[in-house]
Amino acid sequence: MSNKPMYRQIADALRDKITTGELKPGDALPTESSLQEAFGVSRVTVRQALKRLTEEQIIESIQGSGSYVKEERVNYDIYQLTGFYEKLADRNVDTHSDVKIFEVIKADARMAETLNIKPEDKIWHVKRVRFIKQKPVNLEETWMPLAMFADLTWEVMENSKYHYIEQIKKMAIDRSEQELVPVMPSQEAIAALALDPAKPILEKVSRGFLKDGRVFEYSRNVFNTDDYKFTLVAKRRQ
Repeated sequence: MSNKPMYRQIADALRDKITTGELKPGDALPTESSLQEAFGVSRVTVRQALKRLTEEQIIESIQGSGSYVKEERVNYDIYQLTGFYEKLADRNVDTHSDVKIFEVIKADARMAETLNIKPEDKIWHVKRVRFIKQKPVNLEETWMPLAMFADLTWEVMENSKYHYIEQIKKMAIDRSEQELVPVMPSQEAIAALALDPAKPILEKVSRGFLKDGRVFEYSRNVFNTDDYKFTLVAKRRQ
């Protein structure tokens, strides 16, 4: 018998399953009750073991869902203009979007200037939470001119906005002007992404342009930085 405390034995056993590939990134761990039964310990002991693995960044807990083997962070290449689904295409993981707001509103003066439209012109206002498997990783709020996207649907925003613009609308996207800003999370972001309220996060503010010069969107994205890493390549001028 090992002299290690039981919570460490449980943590070691789960770590071994992850190391050997029996449990893969994104897989759900056994429930607390099944671990209690398997090891003959209390719930407190099981939670100590899970806490240890969480602190080691091996697993993560999703409120109301359980504990999962931690996924590799999504690489967000700042110089690559790609959508959420495109960034994860090589990961072969389940992704989806939960649309929270889908409405038409009138543009105020500031939004009209941002989108290069007239004040009081109608625009789409969409808010959605992006998920990798069952984990919320991104809260996005978007404004788009109604005149350009009169046939936009809820279902489109549950999937890929860029696919709709390029493949359905046959519009050519040129660029996105982006700004990354460290901020403290709002109560909405804390609730949507299960964030630590004391930990700063990154907010990306962007304007998207078509090749004909029109602004097709203005977006604000909040990321759970435990799930993303931001990269760029800087070349020295010759």
